[in-house]
Amino acid sequence: MLFRCNILALVGGGRTPRYSPNKVILWDDHQNRCIGELSYRNDIRSVKLRRDRIVVVVNTKVYVYNFSDLKLLDTIDTINNERALVALSPKTEGMVLAVPGTQVGHVRVELYEMRKTTHIAAHETALACMALSYDGSRLATASEKGTLIRVFDTKTGKLLHELRRGAERAEIYSISFHPSNEWLAVSSDKGTVHVFKLEEVEKANKSSNPTSSLSFFSSLLPKYFSSQWSFAQFKVPDVRNIVAFGADKNSIVVVCADGTFFKALYDPEKPGAECTQVSFVEFLRKSEETGLEQA
Repeated sequence: MLFRCNILALVGGGRTPRYSPNKVILWDDHQNRCIGELSYRNDIRSVKLRRDRIVVVVNTKVYVYNFSDLKLLDTIDTINNERALVALSPKTEGMVLAVPGTQVGHVRVELYEMRKTTHIAAHETALACMALSYDGSRLATASEKGTLIRVFDTKTGKLLHELRRGAERAEIYSISFHPSNEWLAVSSDKGTVHVFKLEEVEKANKSSNPTSSLSFFSSLLPKYFSSQWSFAQFKVPDVRNIVAFGADKNSIVVVCADGTFFKALYDPEKPGAECTQVSFVEFLRKSEETGLEQA
């Protein structure tokens, strides 16, 4: 969906797809008709929209189009992108696009307004998730290990934060920046949402992310002891989900694949504390007769 408007990007899927899996159908839900179509040789992995651009992801390429006339503006080569990774900044002024590079664990960032390309060697293993901040100035990445989330400056490629989700391997489902760039939320298959405080090192104070009690030995011990741990945590069902920051102050929302919706609050003055649940809704329910989920 293009923000909250009536324009949708549809791609066929499932056993009996209504549309071809190698076509993007631009659908106007107000007029109830197709207003544009893009076709490819390979199946489409992902589509991202903003008011002036359309970004389409296939196995090893990313295509960028002008929204108004569907003119092709850019084609980017990537490594085999099975996870359909792509991040697009929504802010109107200045478009920033992040895609996997052509090497394992690398990210290519296109800052179109600046006509600049930044290459970032984010991880040694394959990428699993990435996200751009609202203004496109920050990039957060996670590898298939899922233990660390790294935050980079998109203009310079400089590593700004190394955040530890945990010690055990995990699949990162979702990463989301707060609009102010002061907070980052991460969800994974471990059933815990982590909220991190993104604070410049020189401004760190007692309300910063917790670190290991042995962090003062950071020059002698592995990175595990020097990385930042989450500021707040929140438990959700152990299913695939998406996390984002809510409209209310200090709030997060989590939408889960089992049809559950959570809203919780974190206290910016209490590092290491659990979030407080303030809302819960079930959008799917199981029929007692069939056991199937219903809307």
